[in-house]
Amino acid sequence: WKDDIKIDQEAVASYVGGENAPHGGAHSGGNWGAFEVQKEVVDLCPTRCMKAVNGKLAINRPGCGCCMHCINVMPRALHIGDDRGCSMLVGAKAPILDGAQMGSLLVPFVKVEEPYDGIKEVIESIWNWWVEEGKNRERLGELIKRQGFQKLLEVTNIRYPPQHVLEPGENPYIFWKEDEVPGGWDRDITEFRKIHQR
Repeated sequence: WKDDIKIDQEAVASYVGGENAPHGGAHSGGNWGAFEVQKEVVDLCPTRCMKAVNGKLAINRPGCGCCMHCINVMPRALHIGDDRGCSMLVGAKAPILDGAQMGSLLVPFVKVEEPYDGIKEVIESIWNWWVEEGKNRERLGELIKRQGFQKLLEVTNIRYPPQHVLEPGENPYIFWKEDEVPGGWDRDITEFRKIHQR
C-alpha cells in the first residue's frame, strides 16, 4: 500500500489497557508483563516514524518503510491503507546446495488494476533483455548476477528508489555515471583497474 496506515485509537487504548493481546495472542502464556506501546512498537520501528503520546499513536507516513511490525503487534488497531498494489521481485532460485534464495526487489509498488499495463511493461522489458543477453539454460537471476542489477534497472527503465538501498555504500549495483554527475569527473581507467582488479 502507498497511503497512510489506518489507526483505530480506541483499539490502541484497548491494547494498552490489556483487553486485546498483542501479536494476536501468539506470545500468551509467558509472564511478559503489561503491554507497553513505547517499548514494543515505537522503539522497535526500524525507521523511527512513530510516537505514542498519552496513549495515542501517531505515524509520520513519509518516514514509514511499510515493514508491518506495528501492524503485526496490534492487528486490531492498525490496518494497511486503501491504495494497494504489489511489489515485484526478480531472480529468486532454489539451488540444491545453497538452498532457496529470495529475489531482489525491482519494483517496490505497482498498481494491480486491469489492464495491468504497469506490470506487463516491466515483464516484457525483462523478457526482451533475457532473450537478447541470456546464455543457453541461464536463468534470470544468473543473468542479473553476470551483468549486474544496474543493467536490469537500465533495461526496465526503472529509476532506483530508496527501497533499493539497504545502507549507503553497501549496494554494489547502483553507480553514478559521468553524465549523471554535474560537472562530470576526471579518471584514468587504467589507474583505476590497477587498484580495483576485476
